[in-house]
Amino acid sequence: MSAVIDFLNTIFWSYVLIYGLLAVGIYFTIRLKLIQILHFPEMIRSVLGSSETDHAGITPFQALCTSLASRVGTGNIAGVAVALYLGGPGAIFWMWVVAAIGMATALAESTLAQLYKQKDEEGRYVGGPAFYIAKGLKAPWAGTLFSVCLIISFGLVFNAVQANSIADAMEGAFGAPKLVTGIVLALLSGLIIFGGIPMIARVAEIVVPFMAAGYLGVALFAVAMNISEVPAMFGLIFRSAFGLEPAVGGVSGAMAAAMLNGVKRGLFSNEAGMGSAPNIAAVATPDPHHPVSQGFVQALGVFIDTLLICTATALLILLSGALVPGSGLTGTQLTQAAMQHHIGVAGPYFVAISIFFFAFTSIIGNYSYAENALAFLGIGSHLGKGVLRVAVMGMVIWGAYETVATVFDAADASMGLMATINLIAIMLLSGLVARLTADYLAQRKAGKKPRFVASSMPELKDQIDPNIWNR
Repeated sequence: MSAVIDFLNTIFWSYVLIYGLLAVGIYFTIRLKLIQILHFPEMIRSVLGSSETDHAGITPFQALCTSLASRVGTGNIAGVAVALYLGGPGAIFWMWVVAAIGMATALAESTLAQLYKQKDEEGRYVGGPAFYIAKGLKAPWAGTLFSVCLIISFGLVFNAVQANSIADAMEGAFGAPKLVTGIVLALLSGLIIFGGIPMIARVAEIVVPFMAAGYLGVALFAVAMNISEVPAMFGLIFRSAFGLEPAVGGVSGAMAAAMLNGVKRGLFSNEAGMGSAPNIAAVATPDPHHPVSQGFVQALGVFIDTLLICTATALLILLSGALVPGSGLTGTQLTQAAMQHHIGVAGPYFVAISIFFFAFTSIIGNYSYAENALAFLGIGSHLGKGVLRVAVMGMVIWGAYETVATVFDAADASMGLMATINLIAIMLLSGLVARLTADYLAQRKAGKKPRFVASSMPELKDQIDPNIWNR
């Protein structure tokens, strides 16, 4: 089994997804005419909208915060440090590139999730890639496979990974026993996830801005204290990105290492194209009432995750001088050493607390995705949700004190298959994304508040809910 899983991960993560995610991002960037750059202000405007007449979904801001809750995790702290250690400062440049093109992919998948959303038995919105795969491509079997993979990876195993990161951080900083941390974490998670997606959204809109602002605040402090070194640091990043800094392996080797590690960390961190964030994008009530407005919201999520929070970690490390190639100091320990340089003995504790918040919000955000997958599978009843919630709590406790590599590798394979299905789906539906985007921008250009009406695309009559899009 380990050999099979390793083979699948090699295929998915060394070939299919690295090149697939990049290619799809470039494709949508070109087809949507640099929409993520030329229409960036629209992202801010879409996040601030809030419909007072449709309470079947959460607000755009809640959807953004919930997706960030899942996106912003230990990868933003430890993952960036690993990318810097293995790829050098130039890896950060390639993370920026990946995020910039990934914003177009995020817009596409979340636009489709909005378009194909439905209402569940409680009258609340549900949706995501499984729904547009089943309805838009008429491939319910693929939607089912996607949902199962999503529940395994995001709903269960990745939550164990996040719990393990928290337990390690708490033990290292405060000496807390891992099992105790796991039990406390499971109880805290249970208090929130048993309230369902509305409760998760309310918690996320409070906690996520708080944790992001605190972390970015410390990074800005570090920049301010070392402002004279900042221009040289950015010069170092750009030179290293193209192998122009002295390094082992020569120009081509240094550039390849920077690109490989930057691209991988960027893709894993922002999740654009993975098919995860669209699950919460579908639950939102967009304002303007158009599928593309939620696409803009989730594109902004990629920007915040990588271009702000990951960059903050990179700045902290590069300005500290803690990055020493070949020293063996990497991951969380490297970020802690950098933070200690900037704020003294409180640094490692600050990183541990940051990991707690980043990873904890990832747990509740990941659960919200899995709940949508249950709805697609037709087992989203109170019993089905209850079983999943208890299972999540159990995985949190288990993950806090146990690390079984094979299980984690299996989750990677599961997510690889899930992401591959999603990339194929959004490419096949790319024409629809382009038409919806053109319609949205044309209405904006005409001075109107964009509004999508199902009757404007009669060919979608049997695929989307007219009661949602004809109101």
